[in-house]
Amino acid sequence: MYQDVLVPTDGSDGTRQSITHGLTIAEQFGGTVHALSVVPEGPLGTLQSDAAIDVADRAVTRVETEAVRAGVPVQTTVETGVPHEEIIAYADEYDIDMIVMGTQGRTGLDRVLVGSVTERIVRMADVPVVTVRLSEDVRIEDADEAERIAREALAADEGLEPDDPVLIDAPHRTSASWIVPLELDAADVHVHVDALTGDARIARRNE
Repeated sequence: MYQDVLVPTDGSDGTRQSITHGLTIAEQFGGTVHALSVVPEGPLGTLQSDAAIDVADRAVTRVETEAVRAGVPVQTTVETGVPHEEIIAYADEYDIDMIVMGTQGRTGLDRVLVGSVTERIVRMADVPVVTVRLSEDVRIEDADEAERIAREALAADEGLEPDDPVLIDAPHRTSASWIVPLELDAADVHVHVDALTGDARIARRNE
């Protein structure tokens, strides 16, 4: 029934639960999740930049990581344009059966814009649209705190010998999860720290 589920994402906290919902629906019906991130370009000016594209890439990669972990087929795409127009066009082109998206984006202007995009999609889409509201507060908002939790998780893992892990790159947060890349003697790892709960999961780079 729902063989192709579209999850638009901007990498913000408001998309975290929509990703979970989209994966659950796709898994239940044996479908594919389509992760789409749109770099905005429209009446408010061109917002495209290397940084914005990097955020969009990270956003769809986050969905891909979660989908692979859940055993759900996934397709990722980054587009540039007016967000609601690109989402509708993608849904039409790929015969999407359902759209699952958050009602909130980042704070301030982004929060207003994402809410506006969702409202337009609900009015314009020819397929069912499931809207998911972010109901939990982000607890881990500081990169240093995320790094501290990541290092504690490594120290507690008996299968690793962390010694003195070296930070490869600055921790970054997408969909309410911090990703902390660290270099060990044996292998490089990414520690995923849930910004809502503080839980940490260690992923070796070849996972």
